[in-house]
Amino acid sequence: MITLDGVSKRFPDGTIAVDELSLEVPTGGVLALLGSSGSGKTTTLRMINRLIEPTSGTIAIDGVDVRSQDLKRLRRGIGYVIQQAGLFPHRTIVENVMTVPRLLGWDRARARSRALEMLDLVGLDRAIATRYPAQLSGGQQQRVGVARALASDPPVLLMDEPFGAVDPIVRLQLQQEFMRLQAELSKTVVFVTHDVDEAIALSTLVAVLRPGGRLAQVGAPADVLSAPVDDFVADFLGVDRAVKLLGLRPASSLRNRPLVDSVPGWRLEGRTWLSVTGLAAEMATVGPGDTARHALDRALANPARLVVHVDELGEPYAVSTLDDIGARP
Repeated sequence: MITLDGVSKRFPDGTIAVDELSLEVPTGGVLALLGSSGSGKTTTLRMINRLIEPTSGTIAIDGVDVRSQDLKRLRRGIGYVIQQAGLFPHRTIVENVMTVPRLLGWDRARARSRALEMLDLVGLDRAIATRYPAQLSGGQQQRVGVARALASDPPVLLMDEPFGAVDPIVRLQLQQEFMRLQAELSKTVVFVTHDVDEAIALSTLVAVLRPGGRLAQVGAPADVLSAPVDDFVADFLGVDRAVKLLGLRPASSLRNRPLVDSVPGWRLEGRTWLSVTGLAAEMATVGPGDTARHALDRALANPARLVVHVDELGEPYAVSTLDDIGARP
């Protein structure tokens, strides 16, 4: 558990970056620090591992004040992932991942074995182990950064805009990889982002910060989206909050109708919908792992404006229209 109690940071020029911030991240939880530039997100993150010292207040990990701990020991027990990975350019990939285990006194063979396991964990081919960071794509470098942060199996993981420097397709892949890893490893995670969709998708708690580092609202993503405390939070989250909420609901929860029922104006033949006017549309589907947001996107992209629910074997069993999704434009 990570606890921030009345934490503030005032810089020598008088700038207040964080102001009386109190937060609690339960063990195994993921907290997204969400806010615009100047809201103290990165400063807050860096105070947890004491890259920046707070002016006042306390920060504790599992009940132990971070300022009472040896600085090197503290940091070696916290994984840290930054934008653009921050890899050592003169070290090979495997040497980069070995960094913290070696600092902890592991022998070289054990550290190398662990590093190779970490490459497997984040979905990288071991063939890249002897390459250098400049020889990898941006997405591969970010995966290496995550592997390095996890190599010593730290209970806490800090992530500062970890997926912000890659293109949208790679960013989505990295987000999905993070969710897979978190489901497997259950780290206590704090990550910084200015992307509302990313915060909603990856976190169990969202903390919206105002400029100057004051807490505006904290809560589960669905609670913050459905009941923003004021206009500032509502405006920051965007006018499409209802659509974002669909991303938190499974597609299977949507109102639907059996395949045997007629959908007005359309009939299903094989995997194609045919309209009374002769227009044809390939069957758009949602499966057990899809969200209501996936259903909306696929229904909007389909001329029939509907999706077919399929089971684990890909067999269709029901239909949802835009009206069933509750998002008729």
